[in-house]
Amino acid sequence: MNGKRLKCLGMALCCMAATVPLQGCGASSDKIEIEIVQYKPEAANYFKTVEDEFNATHDTIHLTISSPNDAMTILKTRFIREDYPDIIGIGGDINYSYFVDAQILADVSDYKGLQDINQGYLDIAEALELVPVDGTYIVPYVANAAGILYNRDMFAEHNWAIPETWDELIQLCESIQAEGILPFYFGFKDTWTCLAPWNAMAVELSPSDTTKQVNRGETTFVQEYRELSEKYLGLLPYGPDDPFAYGYNDACTAFARGEAAMYPIGSYATPQILSVNPDLNIDSFVMPASDNKEDRTLNSGIDLGFCVMAECENKEAAYEVLDFLLEYENMQKYIDAQNAVPCKNGDFKLASMLDGMLTFINEGNMTDYQDHYYPSEMSVDALLQTFLLQKDVDSFLTTFDTNWQRYNRDIIRLVQEYEQAH
Repeated sequence: MNGKRLKCLGMALCCMAATVPLQGCGASSDKIEIEIVQYKPEAANYFKTVEDEFNATHDTIHLTISSPNDAMTILKTRFIREDYPDIIGIGGDINYSYFVDAQILADVSDYKGLQDINQGYLDIAEALELVPVDGTYIVPYVANAAGILYNRDMFAEHNWAIPETWDELIQLCESIQAEGILPFYFGFKDTWTCLAPWNAMAVELSPSDTTKQVNRGETTFVQEYRELSEKYLGLLPYGPDDPFAYGYNDACTAFARGEAAMYPIGSYATPQILSVNPDLNIDSFVMPASDNKEDRTLNSGIDLGFCVMAECENKEAAYEVLDFLLEYENMQKYIDAQNAVPCKNGDFKLASMLDGMLTFINEGNMTDYQDHYYPSEMSVDALLQTFLLQKDVDSFLTTFDTNWQRYNRDIIRLVQEYEQAH
């Protein structure tokens, strides 16, 4: 492991009591032991079933899958101790970028299963590299999608059309308000929810590599995020009088009860919404932030992907596990349980609330979440909440630029060194 790089990227953590036992790739009881640690505890039941079914059908490999709470902290602690699992299941975000740069992931370019992965998600994974590197380091498994959830029955009753441009969206909101109905519900009391509309609008209003351009010194957030910021403020009049009084659960409950026609959030919110009202007829559409409908793209990123660790001694066995995870039946079970979007091409049955996004998914017309490039230390969600409260675009953008330089010094230096060398 390149410990210097891990430290440089701010990943060193204090020693923690919570650890996961090392299984390793070596032989045990005449079986090859493969350990997976994956970061989605809400999918623990699914992965327990996968583990049991794999072990019941494989004589030479024994699989152990852990789904701990706070898995990322546990993984980072283990990495510092050089106590690696064989495979990790993580999201496509800044942590993945750090792990690639730290050279602790194996190049899986030779894994044949990559041939079946939607190219759009492979491109998203490649874009997450801090600087370009040869090889592929993640097998995208499932994704989620963010845009606008809407009450399909309410839209049908009032003959409201799905908007394709920003002007059409605002006109729709005006029409909904004229009927005495609240267009949007927000849950901005929970800071992370402020990122959902931001990300969904950013994919159309700023370059997908905005953060990389800033790191190279080619632009600033003051320049790239102004229209995005101004239009975000333009959504607020169409939500509750005090959107900061309600959290995520409040917003899901209100939308489920028909208190708003739309909810700008990701597909991940549908299980919570349907737990309140299982009969709600939900669909979704891409957030139309641009004035040109040809600019539309789906805000979608890798929600879960699998990385083989560089220290894994039996890559062939790890690939056999990946083959099992990527079998059609297993992926469909995950999709059904989590309302997920498959990263693998195939005739999968997706949840009905994704109907309005299918064309974009099938065409590979998707763009990653901007916040997947933001360092957690920068707390952009809280920064956005403050901005939405104060409504000062200039102050927000200046602070964004200032904080970016502060929290990304090491990455900026890395990028500049790469640019000089190439």
